Amino acid sequence: MGLTSLLLRGLMAALLPVAAQAGTIATSAGPVVVTPVVRGLEEPWSLAFLSDGRFLVTERGGRLTLYPTGGGKGQPIAGVPKVWAQGQGGLFDVLVPRDFADRSEILLSYAAPAAGGASTALAVARLEGDRLSDLRVIWRMAGPTDSAVHFGGRLAELPDGTILLTIGERGEGSPAQDRAAPRGKVLRLNRDGSAPADNPDPKGPLPQMWTYGHRNPQGLALDPQGRVWESEHGAQGGDEINLLMPGRNYGWPVIAYGRNYDDSPIGEGRAKAGMEQPRHYWDPSIAPSGHIVYSGKLWPEWKGDHFLGSLKFDYVSHMDPDAKGPGGWAEERLQGPETGRVRDVREAPDGAIWFLSVQEGAVFRMAPEGR
Repeated sequence: MGLTSLLLRGLMAALLPVAAQAGTIATSAGPVVVTPVVRGLEEPWSLAFLSDGRFLVTERGGRLTLYPTGGGKGQPIAGVPKVWAQGQGGLFDVLVPRDFADRSEILLSYAAPAAGGASTALAVARLEGDRLSDLRVIWRMAGPTDSAVHFGGRLAELPDGTILLTIGERGEGSPAQDRAAPRGKVLRLNRDGSAPADNPDPKGPLPQMWTYGHRNPQGLALDPQGRVWESEHGAQGGDEINLLMPGRNYGWPVIAYGRNYDDSPIGEGRAKAGMEQPRHYWDPSIAPSGHIVYSGKLWPEWKGDHFLGSLKFDYVSHMDPDAKGPGGWAEERLQGPETGRVRDVREAPDGAIWFLSVQEGAVFRMAPEGR
């Protein structure tokens, strides 16, 4: 997006009252009001709330911005690490740990430039006013490549305070099955980047490895029971939702529910002993990104349901694990003018569902009428 387009978008947003910009989506739980919170973003990638209601937004080009509660003029944050903003690379996820009030630390995942290309990396830093201080890179993928796809980069904090980081296989399927290679894995790390002693193979060649056999994981979510759910892109069909269990193999590229882009078969079929099955798959692919398991705070009937963004078909996917549908679970598409290329989905402290639209360059809030 050019500077002129950004300025025009900002001017139009300033001239129109917020209420006039709000839209409504019909859903199984009744009308949902969709209200813009922030506009004028360029490829927003991730959203995270601080405990006081303020929130952080990353943009793929390398910007991190802190916004006041409810939106308004944001404060650019200095000290963000240099990113490799090519293809799908750039600044990815931002995680605010539960102990932020005590330590002021946040975590950032990103594509780090390196000789020969880029590597997915994870950094921790203190957020102090309008800048990051004491930034430390606690993990960086060995063996950078010049591939500009499938970085992964999603983050989640487990109940014990350890961190999960997804790593894509960078477009080369076979490393996902190599237990010594970081590509195609979900890693579990301590806050200093070391491997927890109870990881599946803490003394192995990749001690941080938690699960493997992934293609391009773009969603991580914890449910109220503390279980971890992961969503990833397949090839032509075969996007998946998986329930992650330590040490398990999720199959890529040996088994898959999709086909290669030249329509040839992938691997050995859809199932193989020793490899996990997805709880849900999409065919055709929707390109899922961002993932939450909803608390039920504002919509009790949606408690325990999953919400994900669709980058391909421009909607927020509402998945009901208790109802059957094509690919496994029943899906409801929450779609409107605001849902163009939904990159991230988050639950706000008040129970509203917020999402990032790449197409609109905006943060939106979804809530029942009158809330």
